[in-house]
Amino acid sequence: MRLLSGKLDDHWRNYEYCSVDVETTGLDLKKDEVISIGAVTITDGRFKKEGNFYEEISPTKDPSVASMQIHGLRGIDLQNAHPANVVVPKLVSFMKSKHLIAHAGWVEKAFLFDHFKSSGSPFPKKAIDTAGLARYAGYAESENGHEPSLEHLARSLNLPVFTPHHALGDAMTTAAVFLALAAKIESKQVAVSGEKLTLNQLIEYSQKK
Repeated sequence: MRLLSGKLDDHWRNYEYCSVDVETTGLDLKKDEVISIGAVTITDGRFKKEGNFYEEISPTKDPSVASMQIHGLRGIDLQNAHPANVVVPKLVSFMKSKHLIAHAGWVEKAFLFDHFKSSGSPFPKKAIDTAGLARYAGYAESENGHEPSLEHLARSLNLPVFTPHHALGDAMTTAAVFLALAAKIESKQVAVSGEKLTLNQLIEYSQKK
């Protein structure tokens, strides 16, 4: 049974999710731009490599050298890509009725918030952050001032790492990490209280500092 977005207090596996990742021209949240977006659907506690979302975006300025060394996307590679005002509405449509998941999701929010607003759809308020879930579950430190590495977290959970620093690859890795962490949190919760894990609880746990 898949549930729509309104009701959040049923078992977490009853909902459909969308894991999202972005690559950018740099790390300046005010001046840099999104150049690629990957999104992966999670249904019934599973995701597939096929039928997901990936689009590159033509920026108004070339990626910085430092960012190119990470994701490998050059300005020339993006010349035939669509602008953000064409790509983001496609993402919004792909995400419809799904609950957003992101790793260190403040990055996705910072780079996508205005684009969502321009497309007529507010950025989701109740997103699940896998970095926060990792801290809650004890797989990342809470007070070191740094977000846990997605790759390191995946390997510590004995999960595959899908094409690092590629938006779709990182969205897949985030999806795998989310499913593993949710299962581990639920297993511990059931053992302690006998209660199944709800979507509301996942959102709450992922947003704890």
